[in-house]
Amino acid sequence: MANDQEKEAAARASLRFVNDGDLVGLGTGSTAAFVVRLLGEKVRAGFRIRGIPTSVKTRDLAEAEGITLTTLNEEQDIKVTIDGADEFDPQLNLTKGGGGALLREKIIASASRQLVIITDSSKQVPMLGRFPLPVEVIPFAETLVAKKISALGASVKTRHAPDGKVFITDEGHHILDCQFGQIPDPPGLARKLSDMPGIVEHGLFIGMASVVLMAKDGRIEELRR
Repeated sequence: MANDQEKEAAARASLRFVNDGDLVGLGTGSTAAFVVRLLGEKVRAGFRIRGIPTSVKTRDLAEAEGITLTTLNEEQDIKVTIDGADEFDPQLNLTKGGGGALLREKIIASASRQLVIITDSSKQVPMLGRFPLPVEVIPFAETLVAKKISALGASVKTRHAPDGKVFITDEGHHILDCQFGQIPDPPGLARKLSDMPGIVEHGLFIGMASVVLMAKDGRIEELRR
């Protein structure tokens, strides 16, 4: 409950980054869902925005909230994207993908003038690696990629859905959850993973966050690179 209160507080603080008429990237996950609901309240009160969702789940929630949606194929000038993170370090490097939407999240983040990350205080870490790193792979190469990532020192598990079946992303891929332990060189690891055939995308977001809004002890801390 305390974390939910922090998430909502951070989400509310992020609304000042959104102006009437903006094209907004809508993140995925429990924290980002607070933003979508709060934006829905503003839209119903007359606020005008267009949203590009980063997942089918976010799309469905935004539609239910009455937010006008568009696609990246139709519009590309995204003023701001607001999203959550699984963890962030002092350089505001992120691990994302716990919700399974890292591919679309990274595409939308890369197309945004600003990426505003909202978190509760549990997501701040001195070094990335506490949270398993999600890696999205094509099923054809899953076993090969898992072996190569294991050779880098990680414990690798294929993600499964709550019903026990293999988790399938919105783009039809699988996710490997890779526990590296502490990651002292996130950019270096990101390059190794990006160069590995069969990997569609990984959950290391390096140098992409403009600002992190972290709710902690009843206040909002604004952290910038």
